Amino acid sequence: MVKKAYTSLGTVTAQQVRAARAWLDLSQDDLAEKTGITRRAIQDFENGKRTPQPRTLRDFRNALEELGIEFLFVEERAVGICARGPEK
Repeated sequence: MVKKAYTSLGTVTAQQVRAARAWLDLSQDDLAEKTGITRRAIQDFENGKRTPQPRTLRDFRNALEELGIEFLFVEERAVGICARGPEK
């Protein structure tokens, strides 16, 4: 079996956003304040009731990456998160 490399190419999922918030100990209100996206929109996305616009997904990703999260993908399929290592 060939192990596939992780990439940063992909669209963040509700599971990744929820996991990133938990890792960082951020509430939905904290993320709402950081992104300007309403808590209700975050809640609906994480519960599968809403599919955000690409710009909203980008805002989630940017905010969480600034806080040290790296989103992991294999062939653009979301597979997890991790703490981002030091920049080289």
